[in-house]
Amino acid sequence: MGMIIHKKIDQDSMLGVWQITENYDTLLSLLNLSQEETDQLNNFRNHNRKLEWLSVRALNRELTGSTARILYNEDRKPFLTDNSYRISISHSRKLTAILASRNKRVGIDLEFMSHRISKIADKFVNESEKITNNPVKLRYHLYIHWCAKESLYKICDKKGLNFRKNLIIRPFIPGRSGNLYGLVTGTGRREEYELSYFRKNNYVIVWCCK
Repeated sequence: MGMIIHKKIDQDSMLGVWQITENYDTLLSLLNLSQEETDQLNNFRNHNRKLEWLSVRALNRELTGSTARILYNEDRKPFLTDNSYRISISHSRKLTAILASRNKRVGIDLEFMSHRISKIADKFVNESEKITNNPVKLRYHLYIHWCAKESLYKICDKKGLNFRKNLIIRPFIPGRSGNLYGLVTGTGRREEYELSYFRKNNYVIVWCCK
């Protein structure tokens, strides 16, 4: 299927979503991997993990035009070796997403709504945050909440942040798409962020640029 969403966010930033329908050989044929990348790919034992890994690189190439390698720093934050874009990556089930910006910090998360997230809500929702009482919208609201906190976690370089204590999502009414606001505290910081979200079938995608 390839890239199913290509969204220009502003002059310097864009979002892409890839739907994995290709088999291994097709995805591999889209790339010109170095020997190091080939060795890394071959080290994965899980076939789906290989497809995810390939789809990330195929999406990055189509979205940004960069053929640079994707590496990860000590905090598992991805970067391009040519520094042409700052990137954030997420994948779940059959979708892969990349948020790329030339000048802004970025964070993105996508999740397939596969389970009763309410069972673990107390691990990431704190007492000051508001979640709908509508049982029809509850799961969707919680998934947006979770993805928003993952996006903030990523944009803040994943350092010293507790999901319940340091990442706070302002009250919002969940729609098919929209904006919401988050606050990051702790580790000597207090910073507000605006995030955007949308629903794609049974997936939730949330992102942030700053």
